[in-house]
Amino acid sequence: MLDGLRDSILENPGAYMMWGGLLIGTILGFIVYRTNFCAMGSVSDFVNFGDWRRFRSWVLAGATAIVGVLALKSMGVMNPSDSIYMTPMFTWIGFISGGFIFGVGMVLSAGCVSRNLVRAGSGDLRSVLVLTIVGVFAFITIGGLLGPLRVWFVGLGTTNLSDLGMSGQGFGDLLGKVSGIEASQANLYATIAVAALMLAYVFLNKKFATSPVHIFAGVSIGLLAVAGWMLTGLAQDDFADVPVALTSLTFVQPSGATVDYLMRFTAYSTMAFPVAVVFGTILGGFLGAASKKELQLRTFNGEADTARNMVGAAMMGIGGVLALGCTIGQGVTGVSTLAMGSFITFAFLVIGGMAGMKVMEWTA
Repeated sequence: MLDGLRDSILENPGAYMMWGGLLIGTILGFIVYRTNFCAMGSVSDFVNFGDWRRFRSWVLAGATAIVGVLALKSMGVMNPSDSIYMTPMFTWIGFISGGFIFGVGMVLSAGCVSRNLVRAGSGDLRSVLVLTIVGVFAFITIGGLLGPLRVWFVGLGTTNLSDLGMSGQGFGDLLGKVSGIEASQANLYATIAVAALMLAYVFLNKKFATSPVHIFAGVSIGLLAVAGWMLTGLAQDDFADVPVALTSLTFVQPSGATVDYLMRFTAYSTMAFPVAVVFGTILGGFLGAASKKELQLRTFNGEADTARNMVGAAMMGIGGVLALGCTIGQGVTGVSTLAMGSFITFAFLVIGGMAGMKVMEWTA
């Protein structure tokens, strides 16, 4: 069955990436809205109220995606080693600084990029501005005014793991290097161990284990990340005129790509998967808000609120590029590959979010 699906996708990859991305994004946006899944909100919950359920839901999404990627790899659908997350160039300074900067920014903007996409769909005009600024600053940081500074800065803290005899930055690569275990076995052992620890952390908490909405949110969002890997994995073709990048849910660089797509629509023959996911997530937010009868235009509460959101958006654009992802792009999609950099980024997203809470207290 998978071979037949692969053949169909390879015959018309553009259509599959566009419609598949729109579908995955729409389901994601709807679930995020209806379950109130929010990385920034999860940090706020445990900092202010001692409630870790939404944080555990975020961890569960990553654990679910790890198991799903293992299944996809075993079926030959995709190889996580081919993704940007598993490169042997270990840009640790980018993971640390980018994760922290993004974490602070998401608090100032009252939510990460995925959350702002959902809110934009519900009619929040603040989120429209935030998303535009995120996209612009992402592109400025990738290859614009801040591009040379980014390259110089990241170069200060990059380790080529190939020099240490490692083919990538996965925990399996590290285990194989330290223990001498054969690569495939090391990857399997590392995957089982990490997923088991994450699932134990999640479900050994009775408060979380008895909260169906948080369990559903975590599992479903993790499965959507797996769906993205599956779709782009099946589209891999080294001989294609325009190869499809192996990727899944991520939102910082795609926010900039979406702005570019809107400005240069006639230059594109089709909509790329990440851009389709962005549009789909907005649509999902609209449907989620409509289902709860909460569609409403909202705007800023004065100059200070406007400035704070704009600064936060710029920080997310810069931080997300430095860290190679966001709360979903690294915290779920990247984590699913077992890349060490993704886990470092996840930690500093949380630390940055906690720091952002303090900044909000000081400036209130």
